[in-house]
Amino acid sequence: MFRRRRGFAVKDALERFNGIASEGEALLVCVSTSRLSDCIEETRADIAASGVFAPIAGHVRDGNFHLAFVLDPASAVEHATAEAVNDRLVQRAVAMGGICTGEHGIGMWKKGSLRLDHRNGVVLMDKIRAALDPAGILNPGKVL
Repeated sequence: MFRRRRGFAVKDALERFNGIASEGEALLVCVSTSRLSDCIEETRADIAASGVFAPIAGHVRDGNFHLAFVLDPASAVEHATAEAVNDRLVQRAVAMGGICTGEHGIGMWKKGSLRLDHRNGVVLMDKIRAALDPAGILNPGKVL
């Protein structure tokens, strides 16, 4: 029951932020709880310096925290800035011994980060995909 309510609380918080602008992107990383406060503080400073609006929410007991980028869909500058903040967040989390994902998996914004986080696994997945889909017709370019 707690787990279900906790998930709804995070989802509700992120959905509320999405109403502030016409488009929102929620992203997350996971780090050891011993490094969590460092990662959050460095990320908060990065967000403040970037000028984008990206509230932080999370269920930090397990080391996960989310950024909810609230972006103007017509602003290429905001999107590029948010992507740069996300790239630095992923690099920061991995450097701290964490991962680029949490319970939500890779998603389209993180597919480039998969190789940073799981390089050997991606090489194996590429080989399996090539063996099972030599023509490259099954969801090409979606994640692999």
